[in-house]
Amino acid sequence: MNIIVTGASRGIGLEIVKALAATNHSIFAVSRNIKALMYLEGVCRKIHEQCKVYTVPFDLESGDYNRELLPNIIGKEERIDVLINNAGAMINKPFIEVSDQEFDRVFSVNVKAPFKMIRALFPHFRKNAHIVNIGSMGGFPGSIKFPGLSVYSASKGALATLTEALAEEFKDKGIRVNCLALGAARTEMLAEAFPDYNAPLSAGEMAVFISDFALTGHKYFNGKVLPVAVSTP
Repeated sequence: MNIIVTGASRGIGLEIVKALAATNHSIFAVSRNIKALMYLEGVCRKIHEQCKVYTVPFDLESGDYNRELLPNIIGKEERIDVLINNAGAMINKPFIEVSDQEFDRVFSVNVKAPFKMIRALFPHFRKNAHIVNIGSMGGFPGSIKFPGLSVYSASKGALATLTEALAEEFKDKGIRVNCLALGAARTEMLAEAFPDYNAPLSAGEMAVFISDFALTGHKYFNGKVLPVAVSTP
């Protein structure tokens, strides 16, 4: 399979690429952090010397998807089987203090980037391709919400709704779209939101689940927003 992972330079994204590196799949690790991508590539070579991990430096907010991103992916593999929209941005600030720029950045990374990625890749998705949007329990309807995370939660709620809409729109093309609403895992992002909280799962443990779901979940689910949490947060 040909797999794309965004937000691959740290946290769960980095761990997803590491989990997939031991397979025979081709993995495209996307991040704007070139130094981190070089480190990731070295780590993956240690896991599996013959791994097919391709690093793709790209800014999801300001980059040109058709001119800068696609040539680095489609130039190597014409068809895409799995897209994991993992990149995310968070702001932890009282609602009344959030600036327009901060609001725009969170929605740009968490909603607009997946939209632009899917749109750019659409002609290249293989039949039975699986798009996995990484959401959050903060955006899951009826879940407990936390002060300071209103914009983040709203963006993840929008991503969940986009998932449901695209699954319906793409079903005749055989493309499956699902969203995993993640609970707490030990990542830099969680530490920013809850500095004193020790999550029950490591980023690596969560990544193993996501990797397996990305490869097989489309056989059982489509248009679903699935909570993946054993704790609150």
